[in-house]
Parts: sequence; structure tokens; C-alpha cells
Amino acid sequence: MESWKVNLISVWFGCFFTGLAISQILPFLPLYVSQLGVTSHEALSMWSGLTFSVTFLVSAIVSPMWGSLADRKGRKLMLLRASLGMAIAILLQAFATNVWQLFFLRAVMGLTSGYIPNAMALVASQVPRERSGWALSTLSTAQIGGVIGGPLLGGFLADHVGLRAVFIITAILLVVSFLVTLFLIKEGGRPVISKAERLSGKAVFASLPYPGLMISLFVTTMVIQLCNGSVGPILALFIKSMEPESTNIAFLSGMIAAVPGVSALISAPRLGKLGDRIGTARILMATLIVAVVLFFAMSFVTSPLQLGVLRFLLGFADGAMLPAVQTLLVKYSSDQVTGRIFGYNQSFMYLGNVAGPLIGASVSAMAGFRWVFAATAIVVLINIIQLAIALRRRRQMAEARSAR
Repeated sequence: MESWKVNLISVWFGCFFTGLAISQILPFLPLYVSQLGVTSHEALSMWSGLTFSVTFLVSAIVSPMWGSLADRKGRKLMLLRASLGMAIAILLQAFATNVWQLFFLRAVMGLTSGYIPNAMALVASQVPRERSGWALSTLSTAQIGGVIGGPLLGGFLADHVGLRAVFIITAILLVVSFLVTLFLIKEGGRPVISKAERLSGKAVFASLPYPGLMISLFVTTMVIQLCNGSVGPILALFIKSMEPESTNIAFLSGMIAAVPGVSALISAPRLGKLGDRIGTARILMATLIVAVVLFFAMSFVTSPLQLGVLRFLLGFADGAMLPAVQTLLVKYSSDQVTGRIFGYNQSFMYLGNVAGPLIGASVSAMAGFRWVFAATAIVVLINIIQLAIALRRRRQMAEARSAR
């Protein structure tokens, strides 16, 4: 078997365990914040948002540094650093005694994170270009699978063994990712690029046929992550407000957090094939429009069942969004700058992870849980407009070039 296929299989399992580990904490993190002594609605909403966001804020800041180090030392080393570093940071979170300690440890986790983005960059750099779309879509199913199982496993464990034990189990899963990476992933030799040969950020964009579209796609990545993250800090609290007498809020929250992953796992490969036939940009625009409608509908739900059904439907659209963006990034960039383009996209992804929980927590504290869904829908609608303008300009530029 070719080495890139072996690596693809290996990083698939590494990404699955990493996705499982991280996602199983998120649904009940607000409950853990409450357990640490934060009780009022406003404070709980804000601290939940802060503990969510600080991880990704730190990641966005240090990501360029880790990317530069990966170019010199290799992506396998970055995978080992991320998996072991996150394992230690999450293990220590199990022993936090106040919300400030949790906040600090979540920041440390951001400093060490980046397994899945580096895994995607490793695969993208090794796979034959004509098969990159298939390989990246295949790898994305690992993260989706982890997102499906994580909230269910985390909610079940939280209800039966306690919140703190979940952090310990999560750390163990990340150690598994570390071992998979250490023993199974092989990274070939990397071309040495001198400082004189290394393109500046300005030169990278100058080499692109449609730099405006690339920036628009970066923004779209940020908005997609923003949408996914805006609901996270308030999901368990919103469900509790609809079912105040329920005794298994953590498990119920885990199920509702997981259902979009189930439908995303179904839709991702199918919509990917459809995009190959009718155009990836059309799939991206259609799924964003569906997301706007569903987020508006979520603001009117009256039961966890209704919320779960709408989130299940949202998953069909969500499963195609990021793969579509990544496919377009590969399509409109050259081999020389694809790695840098993915690095920039990763930074925008982290910015979305930061902005989403902060917006969700802020809107919830000021206007209530339901307005979080409406505000998210408005943000997506604005993004649809800017992306449509960028795609139209690309078509006009392409037509002008073909007419010459």
C-alpha cells in the first residue's frame, strides 16, 4: 500500500479519537462551570462563553508559529505535540477548583491544540492532487464520527461517573491519538525552502488567480465555525429551561449536540459527489441558505425534541460546508501555496471558534437564549451575500480572461 494511504488511515483514527475526546466535553462545560461556583444566569452565560472561546483565541494567535515550526520540523512532530499537550491540559482540568483555574487550563489547551488541522495539512501535502478532494472528505468523516460519539459518550459518563471523570477519560483518548501518531504515521522528506525562496503573505495572494474569492472563502470558514460555536455555550442551559424537571440534562444535551453529526456523516460524501457534477460553489451556497432557514426556526422551538429534529436537519447542510470550502481552496490555489492557504484558513477557523461562543453567550446574557439562534441566522445571511458577490466577480474575471 502506498505510504500516503497508510498515513491517511492512521491519521483518520488519530482524528477520530481527537474529535471524540474534545467534543465529549463541550456539551456539559456550562454545567461544570456552574459546579465550580458560578450560579447567576448572566455570569454563567459569560463564563461559559469565555471558557469555550479562550481555547480557540489562543490557538488563533499561536497557529502561525506552529505552522512555521511544522515547515521546519515536520507535521508529525506537531501532531505529537498537539495530542500529548492537550491530554495533559485536559487531565489537569479535572482537578480545577474554581472557574479561573478552568479558564487558565482551557487557554493552555489552546496553546497545545491543532491535531486535526495539522493532520489535514499532512494529508493534503502527500496525497496526489487529483485525489485530494476524496482524501480530505474521507478524513473529515473521522472528525464527524468523533463529534457524533463524543457528546453521547460525554453526556452518558457525566450522568453516571461525574463531570470530573470525563476529563480524565478524555485525556486517555488523546494519549491513544498520540500513540497512533507515534507508531503508525510516517512522514517523508520535506524540501528545504530558504528564506529567499519563501513567499511573503503578499506574494502568496499575488500568485492566486482569484485572491478576492479566497478571502471570501476564509470568511465563510469563520462564519461556519461561528455558527457551530454560537449555540454551544447555551445549549445545555436552553434545554434545561425547556425541561426544568429533567434529571438527565447532560445526556439529553449530549444527544442534541450529537445529532447534526449523524446527518452530516450521511450527507458529506453524497453532497461532495453532487458538487463534482453541478459545482461545489452551488452546493456551498445552497447549504448556507438552508442553515439560515433552520437557525431562524430554532428560535421558535418549545421542546428539546423540536430542537433535536431541526439540528438533525441542519447537519445535512453542515456536513457539506467545510469540505466544499476546502475543495474550492484547493481548486483555486497552486501546489506551491496550498499549504500556506490552508494555514490561513485554519486561522480564520479558530477566529470563528472564538467569535461564536462569545456572540452566543453575549446575546444570551442580553436578550435570552432564543435570540442566539436568530442572531446566528442573520450572520449567515450576511455571509451569503458577500460570498455571492465574490463568486460573481470570479465569473466575470474568468469570462474576461477567456475573451482575450
